[in-house]
Amino acid sequence: MRVVVLTGAGISAESGVPTFRDADGLWEGHRVEDVATPEAYEAQPSVVQRFYDERRAALDGVEPNAAHQALARLEEALGDDLYLVTQNIDDLHERGGSQRVHHMHGRLRTALCRACRGRSEVHHPLLEFPPCPRCGVPELRPDVVWFGEVPYEMDTIIAELQRCDLFVSVGTSGAVYPAAGFVQYARQHGARTLELNLVPSEGTYFFDEARHGPASRLVPDWVDELT
Repeated sequence: MRVVVLTGAGISAESGVPTFRDADGLWEGHRVEDVATPEAYEAQPSVVQRFYDERRAALDGVEPNAAHQALARLEEALGDDLYLVTQNIDDLHERGGSQRVHHMHGRLRTALCRACRGRSEVHHPLLEFPPCPRCGVPELRPDVVWFGEVPYEMDTIIAELQRCDLFVSVGTSGAVYPAAGFVQYARQHGARTLELNLVPSEGTYFFDEARHGPASRLVPDWVDELT
């Protein structure tokens, strides 16, 4: 059986990672337009770099939870028959034990060079605009997909949705596209669909089954059932 698992902010929220937007529409106290668009970076690169430097540093203060660890166990059981794609830019899946994680919105721990398009691990603040370790040009930006940019690996994700037997959404709002449309696409191609979320998402009615509660409880229970 081939399984595609999509994870969103809800799975990391239990580890203390803030969810994408607050109730007032702000992203950790910032307008999204000021920190998460290419235009924001062009206008105020230092503001944007500082914001992501702070988010990156905050990762040192959080740990993976039982949901992350359960998905690592599922990877051990299914191997290549599991495709784990996340909207999250943290590294909690990897630290929870998963070896093959597909970050459709990028990663905080890597930088993207605007000059050579190469990616490199980040071990220092980007606010100082250090040179790219690949080409030497000081054009490193956060390796994060901003609004107006195309998520990574979309062709591969679509191909996996077409051939999976089960699609599972964990901790997602069902409001942000293209990920919000994955459930419909998987269903159109014959997959069974399951939502695991703290509360019903905006797309709950698209799923064959929905279970609601903390990811740290729901995901381990579901993995135990499947394996």
